[in-house]
Amino acid sequence: MFKVDRLRFGTAGIPLSTPKRSTIDGIIHVMNLGLDAMELEFVRGVNLKPELAKKIKYVAKKHDVLLTAHAPYYINLNASEKAKVEASKRRIIQSAERLYDAGGWSVVFHAGYYLKQDPAKVYNRIRDALKEIERELLDRGVKVWLRPELTGKPTQFGDLKEIVKLSEELETVLPTIDFAHAHARNRGKCNSAEEWREMLAFIEDRLGREALDNMHIHMSGIEYTEKGEKRHLPLQESDMRWEDLLRVLKEFRVKGVVISESPNIEEDALLMKKKYEEIKD
Repeated sequence: MFKVDRLRFGTAGIPLSTPKRSTIDGIIHVMNLGLDAMELEFVRGVNLKPELAKKIKYVAKKHDVLLTAHAPYYINLNASEKAKVEASKRRIIQSAERLYDAGGWSVVFHAGYYLKQDPAKVYNRIRDALKEIERELLDRGVKVWLRPELTGKPTQFGDLKEIVKLSEELETVLPTIDFAHAHARNRGKCNSAEEWREMLAFIEDRLGREALDNMHIHMSGIEYTEKGEKRHLPLQESDMRWEDLLRVLKEFRVKGVVISESPNIEEDALLMKKKYEEIKD
């Protein structure tokens, strides 16, 4: 995997203000906006052809836009039916392959659900499935980070300890830290500089400096209930202390990418990038 030179900011998908809604036009518009990253949204399926992916690679490199991808939502590596687990593995593999063809860096996915089972057994099943995914991708020479996401509901697999442990056990796995999800999953906690410092220190302690130099971050405002995440909100319409978070990211010299998942994707991406650049080292 290639190294990322700084903390970059981008959008979850093609910016809403892009005149012509194609991936290539989206990348160019990201650059014109003053952003430097974009997440390819494979959430309904991996429908990017290899030939187009190669063109996307050229355009992204030319305009210095880092590409990540979000694998389809229909993934559950802990499904009770073997066919669903195999289909989930294929979706992650296809997402990684197509992102690699496009010159991308990191593919994020929701790994699965507990389904009222013992979390330790669920962890083992998901780890073993990811091990098979990793082996197949490495055999094919596909080198991108595999990123299980910190999820927004307690019924979903993917708290901080679980995704860090997966990253310890697997060579090409690192976490996606969705700070809004952490806030919702923990019913309003994980919203202070002290808590974020604890999270980043835990990641560095367990995974080394490499993890902080290669962070895949999702950010947005969020509405939540006792059951966790309800819906994403614009940053300024939420209780997320996002400015304090940016200060902590700078304090820890984090590199990688911050992807805005707010409903107003480019507005919040630009808001964060501008604020981040104003913070004194």
